[in-house]
Amino acid sequence: MATLLNSSFSTQPPSKALSSPIPFLTPSFLRHVHFRNLINPTPKPLSTSTNPHAFKHTAIHCSSSGSIITSSNPIGIFSLFQEFGLYERESEALFQKHPFLQYASPESLRLRFDSLLSVKITRFAVHHLITKRPEILTAAEIGPFLDFVRENLEGIKPGKLERLLITTEPRFLVGFDEKIGLLLDHGIPREKLVRVINDLNLKVFCQRGIEKTERTVIFLNCYSSNLVIRRPMLLNLDLNRQLIPRAGFFTELSGDKKTTEILVQKFPVILSYTVEHLQMHMEFWRSIGLRDEEIFKIILVYPSVFSISKERKLQPRIEFLKQCGLNANDIFKFLIKAPLFLSLSFEENLSKKLGFLVKLGYEHRTRELVMAIGAATRTSCENMQMVVGVFLSYGLSCEDIFAMSKKHPQVLQYNHGSLEKKMEYLIEGMGRDIGELLAFPAFLGYKLDERIKRRYEEKKVVRGKGMSLNKLLSVSTERFLNKNSREMVFELDEVKMD
Repeated sequence: MATLLNSSFSTQPPSKALSSPIPFLTPSFLRHVHFRNLINPTPKPLSTSTNPHAFKHTAIHCSSSGSIITSSNPIGIFSLFQEFGLYERESEALFQKHPFLQYASPESLRLRFDSLLSVKITRFAVHHLITKRPEILTAAEIGPFLDFVRENLEGIKPGKLERLLITTEPRFLVGFDEKIGLLLDHGIPREKLVRVINDLNLKVFCQRGIEKTERTVIFLNCYSSNLVIRRPMLLNLDLNRQLIPRAGFFTELSGDKKTTEILVQKFPVILSYTVEHLQMHMEFWRSIGLRDEEIFKIILVYPSVFSISKERKLQPRIEFLKQCGLNANDIFKFLIKAPLFLSLSFEENLSKKLGFLVKLGYEHRTRELVMAIGAATRTSCENMQMVVGVFLSYGLSCEDIFAMSKKHPQVLQYNHGSLEKKMEYLIEGMGRDIGELLAFPAFLGYKLDERIKRRYEEKKVVRGKGMSLNKLLSVSTERFLNKNSREMVFELDEVKMD
C-alpha cells in the first residue's frame, strides 16, 4: 500500500517494484553495500546512553557477494526507503555514502521520518534531504532539534528547515533551544518569535556560539529594544567585524551617539552596509562640496540614500541639478526637501513629470524647474494631471496654474480630492474669488477643518469676512490665539461703554 501511495516518487514502475518480496536484495545491490570492514567484522554498537534511538543489529551473511549486511530487519529498512521513493540505485548510493545506516533499526528510522514530517517537511522534501545528507536519519542531534521545533516553533517555514538540515552539520544544532530562550529573555515577544526566526539565516544563527549571540542581542538592544524584531537579519552579522565598525562610522560622522541611535531606529537596514560602501558614498558627496554635517542631515532625512547606485543615479542627477544653476548649498537644501529625486526611476517617473512641467510652461535647466520637480517627487503623474484638471474646472488658465506653481510649487503635489474641497469652501463657504489663490496659493496647503474653517469662523465674528487669506492662515497658532483674545477683550469693552 505504501508503494502504491508513493508511486509518484518511484524511479521504476510500481509493478516492477512489487515483483519481488525483497526488491533490494539483488547481487548488484549487495556488492556495493560494504557495511562492515572485513578486517574488523564486529563493529562496536552505538551507545544507548547517548543515543535514545541506538540501533540494535544482527548479521545476515550473503555468500553471493561475500559482504555482510548488518540490521535487525533489512527488509523493513528497504521497504521504508521505498515508501519515500528510494529505489535500488538510490538506496545503493545512500548506503555507500553513509555506512552507519547498517546499524539502524526500521523502528528508529520510522521515528526519524515521522519527526521530519511532523515539522511540515513534505515527503518529497524528505526524499531530497536524505539523499543529500543521509546522516540526518542517524545523527542523535537531529531528534531533539526536530522535537523542539515541533513543540515550540509552530509556523516556521519548512523550506528554512530543509535548507538548514542540508547545509548544517548536526552538531551545530545542539543549543538551538538555548538561543531561542535567549531571544525571549532579551525582549522578543513570543508571538513574534517565529517571524523573527523565519527572517534569519538559520545556518549562521546555529553555527554561532550562544555567548556571541547574546552579546550581539545586547548591542542591538542598546540602539532600540525592537531592533531585532524589525530587522532580524542583523543577528547574523558579526559583532566585532561588522556591527561595531558600522555603528562607529555614523557616530564619528555625526559626533553624537544619540543621533546615531535615532538613525538606526529609523532605518535599521543601514547597519547592513559595509564600511567600505559607506565611505565610497561619503567621498562622492564630499566631492560635490557638501560638508559632513550636511551629508549626515541628508542621511537622517533619507537613510536609504546608501542603496542608490552612484554611477546610474547619483552622479547624473547631481549633474542635472548643477546644470540648472544649483550650487552645493542649493543642492543640500533641495535634497533635504526632495530626497526622492535621487532614487525614483527616470524612465517610469521623472521623465514623465519633467515633460508635464515643460508643457505647463517651465523652461529647461532653470531653478524653477528644479523646485517644481522636487515637489512633484511626492506625488504621481496621475494626481498632477487631476490637480491641473481641478484648477481648469474652476476657471483658472494654464498661465495661472504655472504662476501659482512657481510661487508655491507644492500645489502640484496636493491630493486633488482635498484640493477641490478647499476651493469649494473658498468660494461658497467664505464667499471669496478664486483669483485670490494667485496671490496666496499656500492657502491650499492648510488643513480644511482644523485650520481654515476654524480660523475663518472665529475671525469673521470679530473682523468680518474681508480679512486676507495670508493674515488669516500664515500666523502661528500661538500668535493667532493671543491676537484673537485681545480682539475679543476690545469688543467686550466697546459693549460695556455702550
